[in-house]
Amino acid sequence: MKTTYMVCATKPWNITAFERRLPSLKGSWQLISHPKQLDEENLRRINPRYIFFPHWSWKVPPGIFRQFECVCFHMTDVPFGRGGSPLQNLILRGLKQTKVSALRMTDEMDAGPVYMKEPLSLSGRAQEIFERCAELALDMAEQMAEQCPEPVPQTGEVITFSRRTPAMSRLPDSAEPELLHDFIRMLDADTYPPAFIEQGNWRIEFSRSRVTDGKVVAEARFIPRGTA
Repeated sequence: MKTTYMVCATKPWNITAFERRLPSLKGSWQLISHPKQLDEENLRRINPRYIFFPHWSWKVPPGIFRQFECVCFHMTDVPFGRGGSPLQNLILRGLKQTKVSALRMTDEMDAGPVYMKEPLSLSGRAQEIFERCAELALDMAEQMAEQCPEPVPQTGEVITFSRRTPAMSRLPDSAEPELLHDFIRMLDADTYPPAFIEQGNWRIEFSRSRVTDGKVVAEARFIPRGTA
């Protein structure tokens, strides 16, 4: 009988990567893309070896991660960067590289023991970074399925990030060109609230920025306020 693995993801880049690679994955791999599908009774029937969470926006019920080996993928070198909005918080700190940490899910957010870590570049738009991360998380999941590594406790100083809100996507009043570019690109991904300003009756959203001759060049989308 084939060993079963579950992948829980809702973002388009994770789902696309999973569906493209599914034919080459060894064992039986199943996708869960909605929290209602993460059913404890159904999981007991399937009895997966691992449940992987490459990008998940809801709290997982304790009854699930205490019964099954649940693995989340966090875009920081934990214990540095536990918490929400890791990509944006990393770029705001001026970092160019990070690590994706595969760790066992526990009662404390992002505090579980670590199976492995792999480097990830923070260059490009947020969309591009998320797409690279999706592929990397699947690489790590495949490696775990083959090797079944034992996780080890986190060590070092705990630094916790705060989750960003949509209102925090408003462009700063002043910033150097590179910092302004970073602010726009860190929010430039499908399903994320883009960088914006408000002028009169318009909300202006920015994407695909670059720095040219000391100036920031970006695409702008004008939306009547109240309809965004």
